[in-house]
Parts: sequence; structure tokens; C-alpha cells
Amino acid sequence: MSLQAYLDRFSQGWRAPAFAALIAMLAGLPGLFAMPPLDRDESRFAQATAQMLETGDFVVIQFQDQPRFKKPVGIHWMQAASVALVSQVEDRDIWAYRLPSLLGAMLAAAACAWGASVFFGGPTGLLAGAILGSTFLLSTEAFIAKTDAVLAGTTTLALAALARIYAASRGGPPTGRITRLLFWLGLSLSMLVKGPVGLMVVTLTALSLWAWDRKGAWLRDLGWTWGLILMAAIVGPWAAAVTVATDGGFWTTAFGADFAPKLVGGQESHGAPPGYHTLLTPLLIFPGALLLPAALALGWRARNEPGVRFALCWLIPAFIVFEATPTKLVHYTLPTYGAFAWLMAAAVMRPPVGEVAKWIGVVLSALVGVVFAAAIFYLYGEYGDPSDLPATVVTALLLAAAGLTGAYLLWRGEALKAIVGAGVLTILGHGAFAGAFAPSLDPLWLSQRTERALEEARLLPRQGFTPAPVAVAGYAEPSLVFALGTPTDLGDVPEAIEAIADQRPAVVEGREQAAFEAELKARGLKVREIGKVEGLDYSNGDETTLRIYAPAPSEPP
Repeated sequence: MSLQAYLDRFSQGWRAPAFAALIAMLAGLPGLFAMPPLDRDESRFAQATAQMLETGDFVVIQFQDQPRFKKPVGIHWMQAASVALVSQVEDRDIWAYRLPSLLGAMLAAAACAWGASVFFGGPTGLLAGAILGSTFLLSTEAFIAKTDAVLAGTTTLALAALARIYAASRGGPPTGRITRLLFWLGLSLSMLVKGPVGLMVVTLTALSLWAWDRKGAWLRDLGWTWGLILMAAIVGPWAAAVTVATDGGFWTTAFGADFAPKLVGGQESHGAPPGYHTLLTPLLIFPGALLLPAALALGWRARNEPGVRFALCWLIPAFIVFEATPTKLVHYTLPTYGAFAWLMAAAVMRPPVGEVAKWIGVVLSALVGVVFAAAIFYLYGEYGDPSDLPATVVTALLLAAAGLTGAYLLWRGEALKAIVGAGVLTILGHGAFAGAFAPSLDPLWLSQRTERALEEARLLPRQGFTPAPVAVAGYAEPSLVFALGTPTDLGDVPEAIEAIADQRPAVVEGREQAAFEAELKARGLKVREIGKVEGLDYSNGDETTLRIYAPAPSEPP
């Protein structure tokens, strides 16, 4: 059976969204279990969720004793439900906090397929969902316990439903209340997860279509009355509760100290000039890099077709906003990747790919694959040891093969085989990276190794043999708080000394070592070093040494 025949067979009805979701699950699943908790955002989100479960306060978001008024509560509720269903908060199983992100990635791929199929047919829809599900960025966000994969899923769902309503106004199949319900659910949940970002992308898409078509009567079919009531019912109760609980402090901080600064400057050293997202797109959307030129060419050539026009109105305005915003992080443009996937899939299913687009795609695919492989060997050289060599070689070969195989098949004019072959190899390579290679780079996982050293010495407070909290001097990464527990005392030398005096363990960073030893001597305290952890704090680029201490056993009288 030919590849086209398989696409036709597995894209009928509900199968296209289901198989797209399956591909996204396979791409993200290895990292879900294997990757240690990441600094800094993931561990902050997970720790705040753990505190909700510990305290029973599901309104006010906190990291230890500090309010965390940056994002709405949606992701924390989803993570809390996941942990309650499959784990225990005291176990600190990071994979349980990551499940909503994996489900968000699966939803994004499924919705992408569902929306594309109304314009381009089931096979193209399935291919679009598969392309999105296998992209390096989405499959990475799928195993990180924060907002971005869920935002991509909910926003893509809202846009897919909007696309089907738009298609119905252009002679496509009629839509019912279920489609409108999914639109409002997707939009409302995106707001509960990350505030106005999803709303911005959807609104810009609708306004761009209205301006291009010079008519917007179809927008009246969204079910505005009951839709806005549903949105208020989803978002409103928590918004009212957090306003009362924080005396309005949540909104002042979220918009005044977090959202607004991102619009006027590079917040938290994340500034970058326009063009940043454009330059990174071939890397982040890999293996789709080989079809980027063909997708853009199709967008121009077929811009008057309803499906292509919708994809352009989804992609271009939002992408321009992300490029114009001074604060830039690599995942910001993820809600637009569904539009890229639509155009790529449509370009593949309308052979042949133009010569110029083909050759640029060949170069991009080969280049990105080789860059990924080189990066793997660089990381091995910096942070690996000989035992990591097999995982290094396998990961690098798979990612290089994905780029080179896609390039070769596209050069031969077999675009469908190129994207399918590159996609399979990318999923395998990404799985090897997140499931075997990256977790084996011990110098990067300081918190995990510190937790393990305390556990082996039976000094981890949750084991019940030593009182909490562990005091930490000079090292304050959120992953260590998540690993050691909410009471963890992130302080300086005085806190570490008090911990030793109280018969509690202490962790001391190398730059605080001399002061710690001097204070021990002055207080007449004795300690025993139970471990030393050396490596890179990749959040700030500092080489770091952590020494783990316990009080010396009391001498008999």
C-alpha cells in the first residue's frame, strides 16, 4: 500500500485528529518521565502547584512564602488534578505535573488536523496535525510542566473551530453548536491558562479575515450571547476570588509588573531584536524546515483560497506582534505553528514543489539536521563522560539523518516521503535526546544530584529521619525547592549555621564556603560532609559546587 493510500485510510472522520494526537504523544512521551525537573519556570510552576495541594488554597498562587502573580491559575488547576489522580504531592513526581502539557500538545495536533481537513481534505489535515505534533518545539514543550503546550492546544482548538465556521460561510460543510462550543471553550481556557495571549491570536485572525474579505457577517454565527456567558462562567469565579483574596494585588502585579514590561522592554534579560523568531523558526519547527519555503510560496500563490487565506491571517499578524514585542522567548510563537503546518501540508499535497522552494528546503533541512547533531556532540564534550557516548552517537545520528533524509527525498521530488521520513526520524531522535542523552549529562542536574545525596544519607526530610527544612546557602534554583520540599530555607551562611545547630542538614555553595567554615569555627560547631555536587547552573551559566553537610554525631560523655 502506498503512502498516499495510508493517508487516505487513516484520515477518515475522527481518525485524522486521533492519529495526529497519537503522533504528538509519541514525540513528547520520552521526556515526560526521563527529564529531571527544569529550572526555572517548570520548577516554579510545579512547586506552586504542590503548595496548592499541600495547603488547599487553590486561588492564590505562591512559591514558598512569596506570591506568584504572573499567570492565571488554569495550569495549576490542571496540574493539581493530574497529581491528585496519578501521584502524591509528597512524592515530587515531576511527570505527574507534566501530563497536562502532553495533553495540550496532543490537543494542538488534533485540532490542527480537524481544522485543516475542512479546507484541504482529511489526508492533508492528518499530515498537518502530524507535522505540528512532531515539531521540535511542541514535542519539547510537551514534557515541560508550564503553560505553553496547553496554550498551543487551547488556542489551536479555538482557531480550528473558527476556521470551520469561516469555511461554512464560504460554501463548506455547515457547523453546529458543538463547533461554536469548542471555539468558546478553547478561547476561555486559553485565557485561564495564559491571560490575553490566546485571545490576541484569535482576535487578530478574525480581524484580518474581516479586513481582507471586507465582510464579516459570518462572525455573527459564533453564538456571542451564550459564548460570553460561558467565558464568564469559566474565567469569572477565579478572577473574582483572586481579586478579593489579594485585594487586587494579583492584577496589579500580573499586568503592571509582568505583562506590560514585556511590551516596552526586554524583561529579565530576554530582550532580542526583530527577526529573532524568524531566524529560529527553521530550528524550532524541524523537521518542517524542509517545507518552510514551499509553504510560504503556496501562501502567496494560493492566497485567495479560503483555507490558505485563513492560515495567513492566523500566522502573519500574530507573528508580527511577537517579533515587535521587545521581550522574546523561543516558545512565544508556538500558537502560530498550526498555520505553518496547514501551509506545509497543503504544499506537499499539491506537487510539484517549485524549484527555488525545493532547493532552499533541501539546504535548510540538511543544515538544521547537521546543526542539531553538532550541538549534541558539543554538549557531550562539555558535560558528558564516556558512558554517555552510545546515547550521544544514537541521538546525533538520528537527528542528522532526519535532516539529510528529508533533504535527499525532497531533492528527488518526493516531498511526501521527505516529510514523513524526516518526521519519523525526528521523533526517534527527539526521544533519544529527551529520554536518554540529556538526562545522562550529570553536571547539568545539580538539584537532582543533591536530592539523591541527601536521600542516600537518609537526610531528606520527607524520609522522616531528620527535621525540615534543609538550609541552602548561595544557591536558590527552584528545582531544589521542588526536590527538597516547600519549607526549604533558601538563605545565606547564617541560615546554614542555624540548620547545623538545630541538627538539620545544610547545602553550601562554593562561594559561601569560606564564610561558612569561619562561622562554624566561631560557633564551635562540628559537621560532616556527606557529599559534593559539581556542575553548571545552566540558568545563569555559572560553574557551581554544592557541599552537603550534616551535624557531626554527638560524642558520648
